[in-house]
Amino acid sequence: MKKWILLLALCAGGMQAQAQDDLEAMLNALEKPETNYAKYAFKSTRIINGHSIENVAAGVLDFRILHRFGAINGGMYELFGLDQANMRMSFDYGITDRLQVGVGRSNIGKEYDGLVKYKILRQSTGAVNMPISLSWVSGTMINTLTWADPNRENLFSSRLSYYHQILIARKFNDMFSLQLSPTVVHRNLVATRDMPNDIFAMGVGGRVKLNNRVATTFDYFYVLPGQIPNHRNSLSIGFDIETGGHVFQLHFTNSRGLNERQFITGQNGSWLDGDIHFGFNLSRVFTIRSPKEHR
Repeated sequence: MKKWILLLALCAGGMQAQAQDDLEAMLNALEKPETNYAKYAFKSTRIINGHSIENVAAGVLDFRILHRFGAINGGMYELFGLDQANMRMSFDYGITDRLQVGVGRSNIGKEYDGLVKYKILRQSTGAVNMPISLSWVSGTMINTLTWADPNRENLFSSRLSYYHQILIARKFNDMFSLQLSPTVVHRNLVATRDMPNDIFAMGVGGRVKLNNRVATTFDYFYVLPGQIPNHRNSLSIGFDIETGGHVFQLHFTNSRGLNERQFITGQNGSWLDGDIHFGFNLSRVFTIRSPKEHR
């Protein structure tokens, strides 16, 4: 009989201790709620032409190829643009989860470019309630074409252009994300004295998820009126296809340009006239430095 009493007492004590532990855990959860960050507003660091709010993860290298064929209104003689091609190759590296750097090279203008991208705010709920994500991007582009007149005084600074951009994004739900991208592009050299060196534009981009692997995307850059004569804004529509370590982006765009100076301030075609270029972006990531918890 004493053994049964002792056993019941031990069980009661264990249940009481477990209940106390559960109560303490519940109180701790109430006192210190977790912060839940929104993930994958976009599946790539580029929506199509423009930057997305996403960064390359810390220690990860993203090798990216941007490819644009010629205009489809070239007809059968040009195989609807497939006989022509423009390309940009780039490497982006995540120094931290918030800080990314990158370099690239485009065959248009034989331009090299570099960028720095920093995530300032992250959309979250819970302990920290932040309705948007916010990033800053700055980049430099260098045109290396041979001077048209090598006998005149040509300054190296005339080859340089810059851009600064704020990315403001919100993932409304698992299906839809939207981003605004106020942008300024500075060109050291312009065609005439009447043309401004600084061009102001507003980018708009979005993503609609179709299934776990495929989403439709768009981006549009509206250049404020009166800055560039007879300018057509860049409009791109496409699909993201995720295949393991790759993100394959297929799209149609009226822009041949492959960096911010080119597709925001350059001469874009008319969608109504068939000046539309089929293209793709291909991304492959490599883990260069594993996170500490996985080492």
